[in-house]
Amino acid sequence: MPDRLGRWRRVARALLPSSCALCAAACDGAVCRPCHAQFVARTARCPRCANPVADADAGRECAACLAERPAYDATVAGADYRAPLDQLVLQLKFGGKLALAPWFAEVLRDAVIDERFLLPQVLCPVPLGPRRLVERGFNQALEMARPLARHLGIALCERLAVRALDTRAQSGVAPDQRRRNIRGAFAVAPDALEVVRGRHVGVVDDVMTSGHTLGELAATLKRAGAARVSNFVFARTPPH
Repeated sequence: MPDRLGRWRRVARALLPSSCALCAAACDGAVCRPCHAQFVARTARCPRCANPVADADAGRECAACLAERPAYDATVAGADYRAPLDQLVLQLKFGGKLALAPWFAEVLRDAVIDERFLLPQVLCPVPLGPRRLVERGFNQALEMARPLARHLGIALCERLAVRALDTRAQSGVAPDQRRRNIRGAFAVAPDALEVVRGRHVGVVDDVMTSGHTLGELAATLKRAGAARVSNFVFARTPPH
């Protein structure tokens, strides 16, 4: 059976050739190995917010987190949100290129393994508001969370968190207004309260910029009884 499955996969690759989303070279997946090696580089990060830190400070929380600790306890990021990977995020989110989501999940899996990250007991995608979900037709965080849950062997609760408020997109809000914009935006689904209480919850999203969205969701989960909240983000926007 495994040999037959392998033959079918080889035939499928021959009939449906794939090209790298970055360089267009022929490859088996969304991104070829050379591009993966070139653009997905491991870097020292703050264990709480995943902002880059000096190599000498690896494993230590950054000054910003020490000054004002966010509600989440840890963050693992697959890569920095910069060219050319930023274009892949936009292609997934706004171009509907769902084949990129499993690759994002693979990058995150590798980061988890490299950092020996403490695995949560359940994964939760950042939920979209009803209007944006209808416009887009899918939730990119959920598309990432499904393969990531399989890679890590973790249960996925697709509707653990819901949008209580259909807020404006954070990307369209001034940086100093983002915390206020997202305040009160989330709630834990009533039938998921027992899943949250006393558990370590992992939250999945495509990009982390200011961290206010993930901070608000973590605070919501903590109020519902979560013991620990960790973020799993494909890309982290470096501080300016």
